[in-house]
Amino acid sequence: MPSLQRPGRLRMKGMDVVAIIGAVAAFVVAFLLALLVRLFARPLRLVAAANARSSHEGETPTGGGLGIVVALLAWFALAARFGEGTPASTLLVSGIVVAIIGLLDDLEDQSRTLRLVCQLAAAGICVAWLFHTSLWFDLALILLAVWFVNLYNFMDGIDGLAASQGAAFALGVLVMGDANLASGTPLVLLGACAGFLCLNWAPARVFMGDVCSGFLGLVVFVLALWLHATGEVHVAASAIVLAVFWFDATWTLCVRIVTGQRFMEAHRSHLYQIISRRLGHGATTGLFWAYWALWLLPLAWAVGAWPELAPAFVALACIPLAIASVRLRAGRDNG
Repeated sequence: MPSLQRPGRLRMKGMDVVAIIGAVAAFVVAFLLALLVRLFARPLRLVAAANARSSHEGETPTGGGLGIVVALLAWFALAARFGEGTPASTLLVSGIVVAIIGLLDDLEDQSRTLRLVCQLAAAGICVAWLFHTSLWFDLALILLAVWFVNLYNFMDGIDGLAASQGAAFALGVLVMGDANLASGTPLVLLGACAGFLCLNWAPARVFMGDVCSGFLGLVVFVLALWLHATGEVHVAASAIVLAVFWFDATWTLCVRIVTGQRFMEAHRSHLYQIISRRLGHGATTGLFWAYWALWLLPLAWAVGAWPELAPAFVALACIPLAIASVRLRAGRDNG
């Protein structure tokens, strides 16, 4: 991976105290807004009906992840006001773009072209503002950012999983990183995801919605690159703690393309969807946390200790997922 610009550090007195207060506030905001969306979902037209991709039956309030979005945007605004050379301003601008198109899509399906244009614009802002090196590397990062935005949407299909991945990433980098802005933002992210999970854990009373899923994908992607650029957390370590999401989404898409399926259509052939049909939503999300704590987090920590072995640790993180995907025929139309 080419060297990225080394951004400046946050210059804020009492950063630890501010981050802790921000995390508590984010928890409260995410919980209360999710509760309000649940209570007023029908007049707001934020109701998700079951479709070909759903792992649920009937109608459920959606868009509850708006609380996560509001909490994080407020934190970015605060950090941008008092910080210098940080990703906060960039995430504030690009995050608003992704969240707005996601909210519009929750209210009424938007065209794929419009969604893609907005996602490319948001990704382009992030790359040009924070990580510009060369044309081809910039294009690669933009495409990866757009993929992360979409894979979060693909993987937000069962109760508690998407918010758990956001919380697991935040917790992982907090364990491995230093205490400055980069750890302040994950702490707020952790608080927001935890607040939302109070209403989203199985059985979910409200869904996250596109307003938040794509937003979370962008935030996590930018933070992972930023942590690497500042030398706090190796990008391979971040890739490991995020392995469940990017591996499942990428494997499933590739299998559907290779086997000649209509890969652009909704489906229920992701590995996590297959497991959830066997174990249920709560048990599947619990299995995710067990896999993260017992396998992924130790491997991510090992990257920090032996960075020269990072590719091997990433491969080890994916091997159990690959075995499960083959055995359970992930990516194939199997019900």
